[in-house]
Amino acid sequence: MAFITHVRYPSHVFKIKNSPIDLTSKKELELAIRIGTAWRDIRRGAAVSSIRDRVFGNGSDALEPGQVDTLDLLVQQDEWRMCDLALALHIDPSTATRAIQRLIPGGLAERVVHDGDGRVVKVRATQIGRDQHAAIASRRLQVLSHILAEYSADERPQVADLFERFVIALNNTDAELGESHKPPA
Repeated sequence: MAFITHVRYPSHVFKIKNSPIDLTSKKELELAIRIGTAWRDIRRGAAVSSIRDRVFGNGSDALEPGQVDTLDLLVQQDEWRMCDLALALHIDPSTATRAIQRLIPGGLAERVVHDGDGRVVKVRATQIGRDQHAAIASRRLQVLSHILAEYSADERPQVADLFERFVIALNNTDAELGESHKPPA
């Protein structure tokens, strides 16, 4: 089984699992249900749309989460080849193209033709895009500072480690289930 690791996560606290947990155990089933409920509430809870509006904006200047994800990457380097952007976003190239097309009309991103080869198209955040991203990042940090205040100074690194491990576990599980559910050749 291949496990995916992420260089963006500094903790590198990985636990290799041998097999899925036994959900016939009442204790394990109750924990799985608690985690599943919390995960659903993170995605769909009542406060989520309010927090999303607070961070991403509302009204005509609001951005969708996918647009913010794309801007998050665009501002990390001067230019991106579309295939590299798609890979970093974990989406196919045609979806990355549509993501960029949604940012261009607002002046947040632009296409750049490569000097040496006109067939190579790169994309980059514009100054307007960088400014909007900086405002979103500031609002996101403000929200996170309030959320993290719910945890003690000792608990905050644990929360970060567990969130990172959860993301890694999601990616590992996707890879594992993808391998086991491939149709026969």
